Amino acid sequence: MFEKSNIFLWTCYIPSEYRSARVTMEERLIECLKIAMEFHVTDIHFHLKTYPKESLSIEMKIEQDVRQMVPKEDDICLFRYLMYKANLDLSDIHHPQTGRFEMEIDGQPVSLRFALVSSYHNTSGVLRILNQHSPLHIEDLTIDYDTSIWLRNITKHTSGLFVFSGPTGSGKTTTLYTILNETKGKKIFTLEDPVEVYHENYVQIQINDHQHLSYDEGIKQLMRHDPDIIMIGEIRDSQAALMAVRSALTGHLVVTSLHSQNCMSAIDRLLDLGVNMYQLKDVLIGVSNQRLFNLGAGKRCGVYEYMNRKEVAYALEHRQVSETFISLQQQLQCAVKKGYIASDCLEEYTL
Repeated sequence: MFEKSNIFLWTCYIPSEYRSARVTMEERLIECLKIAMEFHVTDIHFHLKTYPKESLSIEMKIEQDVRQMVPKEDDICLFRYLMYKANLDLSDIHHPQTGRFEMEIDGQPVSLRFALVSSYHNTSGVLRILNQHSPLHIEDLTIDYDTSIWLRNITKHTSGLFVFSGPTGSGKTTTLYTILNETKGKKIFTLEDPVEVYHENYVQIQINDHQHLSYDEGIKQLMRHDPDIIMIGEIRDSQAALMAVRSALTGHLVVTSLHSQNCMSAIDRLLDLGVNMYQLKDVLIGVSNQRLFNLGAGKRCGVYEYMNRKEVAYALEHRQVSETFISLQQQLQCAVKKGYIASDCLEEYTL
């Protein structure tokens, strides 16, 4: 299905059963979504150029390679169609916009979010597939037994802060939702911007600054409902970081995610965002960092490094990891030694 080009990209050819001289925008969108879902891609990137002439490229990242779909004549119309489906302002592509919509693919409902941002001659759009995966069990997240036990024990805590970190596309959100889905008998509330996957068993609050629903206001509201677990979708700024710590200080269990390359940099990031070190030492009871690896036959798993409370306290006090800490590189080498991951896979990742 793939053919390597001379510019170090991969071109993704649409299967013959999808090819036609002209297709409707709905059909073209379904083509893109089916290919993305076949390869477990969560983000489809659209790059619209208006100079020297208008053109659109469609790209996906598959197994660490950027692959560009063969362009079709009406692809520029597809970009506008996505704006329409997401209920964005078609007359304004010069300001950032985000919207979401639902579609049906092979009889299954799929939730989608389309976001765009523009410069003078270029517009970038990202279509995220929010719920393409079936619910997982904790044992599906990793091939390492000790890691699965650590993940399962997280929601046994009654208070404190757990941070799941990693780069974009490393499975942080999947890890969070899987842990929550397997937690029984507890009141779970989430604060998300936006809500990525809807779940009937817990209350999900979407942050909306336009409607004056900030993280601060959201925390105030949900505290009145006596939650057992609070999930903050992602820490992107100081406000979210401070709210996460404040919620944990009030005696609640808080789980959240953060972009970082390793556990130590996740701690540094929280401090950079203005979190008081002594407060962080009081509430931070676990940090993890993860990557996704292919196991073959369409299956993937996460490889995690993680710190327990003692290792977090040591890292905060000494600004380095303790001798007991097992790094992601060590976890990967162990997985290769056991035959879970091919050794050449390590070359694809910069840790």
